[in-house]
Amino acid sequence: MSGKSPHHIDDSILGQILNSVDAYIYTKDIAGKYTYANQAVLELFDKSLAEIIGCDDSHFFDLALSAELTENDQQVIKKAIRVEGEEYNFIKNIQAVRIFKTVKKPLFDAQGNVSGMCGVSTDITSEKKLQEQVNEQAYLLDTILNNIDAHIYMKNNERTFMYVNSKVAELFGESAKNIIGKKDYDVLPQAIADHFYQSDKEVFASNQKQVIDETVIDENNIAHHYISTKIPFSQPGKPPALIGFSSDVTELYNLKEQFKKLANTDSLTNLYNRRFFTKQAHKEFQRAKRYSQVMTLISVDIDHFKMINDKYGHPAGDKVLIDVSACLSQNLRESDVLARIGGEEFSILLPETSLEDAKILAERIRVEQSELVISGKWQGDIKLTVSIGMSSLTENDVTFDALFSRTDKALYLAKTSGRNQVYTL
Repeated sequence: MSGKSPHHIDDSILGQILNSVDAYIYTKDIAGKYTYANQAVLELFDKSLAEIIGCDDSHFFDLALSAELTENDQQVIKKAIRVEGEEYNFIKNIQAVRIFKTVKKPLFDAQGNVSGMCGVSTDITSEKKLQEQVNEQAYLLDTILNNIDAHIYMKNNERTFMYVNSKVAELFGESAKNIIGKKDYDVLPQAIADHFYQSDKEVFASNQKQVIDETVIDENNIAHHYISTKIPFSQPGKPPALIGFSSDVTELYNLKEQFKKLANTDSLTNLYNRRFFTKQAHKEFQRAKRYSQVMTLISVDIDHFKMINDKYGHPAGDKVLIDVSACLSQNLRESDVLARIGGEEFSILLPETSLEDAKILAERIRVEQSELVISGKWQGDIKLTVSIGMSSLTENDVTFDALFSRTDKALYLAKTSGRNQVYTL
């Protein structure tokens, strides 16, 4: 930041801010020796500031196992460029590799020559492990400082902004100068300002650090999700305040939602899988028993599916499953639950549906499936039939498993009695 504005925060306050954030902040001279390190760095190396200043990275890292560290530092110093990336660093003090999301930028002297560098590193080791567990899906972590994608601000208990960084200013669509000194509701729409202030009040009431999930809907009705850390901060003779920094985790949030969907969905047909179906079926069973409601379960099995696979190949078999699933889906209400239970077997849970009404649906399904003509990159068209078993909830059913077992038996009888039919128990 060049020069002091009327709203500049003094070095001691900024020092406390830097020591409060969950990131490693440091500066080095042109020879690679440390000239500054925040509290997180001191704790990581288990050293005092005096023991770090004037030392280079060879004192703290195994540089043979920390190639990115040296390479990134050299790029910043020699090319005078900003470098951002991941570093796998072996730390001597703890004898372990830590993975950091790192941003490094050159520092310049009065003549414009590179005099050193500053860096901000966030430990993403645990997130990278999670990333591997979800088949290398990107797990984004935003570091929390002014030169990366993080929103940092200070606000007092009178809702007045005392400091905002450029990311906050950009988010609010105002310059920092026009935000500092104003109330949050003078800068933001009242509803959004009040929403943020709810968690602010928790910080002031508890005088403790708070980590909050926050969601904002923008003018295009798009949801943005943030993880916000808010830390109480006090100055003698001034109202209580807080330091806040928020990371945009919208992509991570959407990724988690996608994982939830994948956990509940059959990847081939996009129908619910057995796990989700069983969970929902038990809920519907309890509801039906509690309120004495009718409920029917239908099981559908493709006849001679193995013969289709053997004759036309597995790609054809996959196409059959997809087309049968689409045909089944067209017959259902929003409250019905359709799932692929196993290879070529499907289950349909029909809440508040009598056996007679379900029979009409089952027969319509049987006829529609027999009229399917499935074509593809194979010789000839595929036609098929399905066998259907069904049963309704009875007073004697203590668990959903009893209804499921009875329906499965009905399906077995439909297949052993000649297939292409509906059998009811």
